[in-house]
Amino acid sequence: MTRWSLVSILLVTAVACGGGDDAEPADTPEDSVGVQTEQMPPAESPPAVQTPSAPVSRMPTVGLPAVDEPWTPTHTGTVNPGMTRDQVIETWGPPVTERALGAWTYLYFRNGCEASCGTFDVVFLENGQVVNAIVRGQGHTYAGTSTSPAGTAVRTTTPGGSEE
Repeated sequence: MTRWSLVSILLVTAVACGGGDDAEPADTPEDSVGVQTEQMPPAESPPAVQTPSAPVSRMPTVGLPAVDEPWTPTHTGTVNPGMTRDQVIETWGPPVTERALGAWTYLYFRNGCEASCGTFDVVFLENGQVVNAIVRGQGHTYAGTSTSPAGTAVRTTTPGGSEE
């Protein structure tokens, strides 16, 4: 039994047996119930509750709008397999948000159909090079083989542009 369980049981027993605030204190521990009791050390405060750290976000922290918002791209062009993060940003401008996990980096870009498409345009980089993109926005194109739309078979595109 844990220490906290034992302390809780003792407190409930003491209150139930008339050992509440208005009970008269016994002269000695032996007088209270006819049993010699051992002095307990003062109870320690319960351990602090630790809030778990926030889970790793797999989606951008920027929420998708409830309806599509008009959007005119200021940076347009084609992202190619093998491009670096900086080259993608030079082509499409700064992303709405960026996520990284291990060797993977994900760049999320506005596309004007976030609500109806259900996603931002997303560029996937592995070890710093583009290997995939999901593109819905006007003015954004991807020269490799994308894993989107849903009916497309999943194939990665290597930095040289060949498919595996």
